[in-house]
Amino acid sequence: MSDPLQITPDPWQSLNQFTAARIALGRAGMSLPTQACLDFQLAHALARDAVNIPLDFTELAGRLAANGIDSLTLQSQAENQRLYLQRPDLGRLLSPSSQKCLKNHALSPADAVVVVADGLSSTAIAHHAGPFLNLLLPELQNNNYQIPPVCLVKHGRVAVGDAIAEAFTARLCIVLIGERPGLSSPDSMGIYFTYQAKSGLSTDADRNCISNIHHNGLSYAQALKKLLFLIAEAEKLELSGVNLKDETTETELENLPPLRNFLLAHR
Repeated sequence: MSDPLQITPDPWQSLNQFTAARIALGRAGMSLPTQACLDFQLAHALARDAVNIPLDFTELAGRLAANGIDSLTLQSQAENQRLYLQRPDLGRLLSPSSQKCLKNHALSPADAVVVVADGLSSTAIAHHAGPFLNLLLPELQNNNYQIPPVCLVKHGRVAVGDAIAEAFTARLCIVLIGERPGLSSPDSMGIYFTYQAKSGLSTDADRNCISNIHHNGLSYAQALKKLLFLIAEAEKLELSGVNLKDETTETELENLPPLRNFLLAHR
């Protein structure tokens, strides 16, 4: 009779090297091995922390400033995390004080606005927003885009970027946001891109999304090239969303022409 405490291996165990998904965990009797149970509990705790631990906006603004990136800290109408989770609509709107602050800063038009919101994973923004902005902003600036300070929005949803883009009369709205955490990726960042965003009028169908940006997912360089491709096509077609397809492949990403060619033609 076999020992019920002995771990029975799974024949799919060799496939673990290809995925972070929980497959081929083996079993001990009729249950999972202790290590697999502990790993699950840890992953669940990390996902909960990503949602509930607030992002340190002061620290993030300081890190950006150290890299020469100006920022403006704003707040949605969701006053706290509990309200943010219960009322998604409030996360799409700027608070009255932030509206006033934005009005005082939006004194000249811009070509593009970059918005960073904590979303559903403060961990994602803490880990990835700074390094990605260090790649993105020089690309835009080198191609003569006028960019205001990066707007950091506390308790913000994707659509909060629409009002910011409208305030600056910007053609392009780029929102970096923490995605809903999973058990294998608690720190995944997403990018939402909208052409001619309008507050209260733009919908999800008007946006393009680049998701799953983290150390075990899409790299910063891959995400940047996808975004630059979308920007270039949006400038040519004057639209974004469902009518703008991300047709990049790994080969196309490697051989993507410089963004400058498209922007000079547009300007």
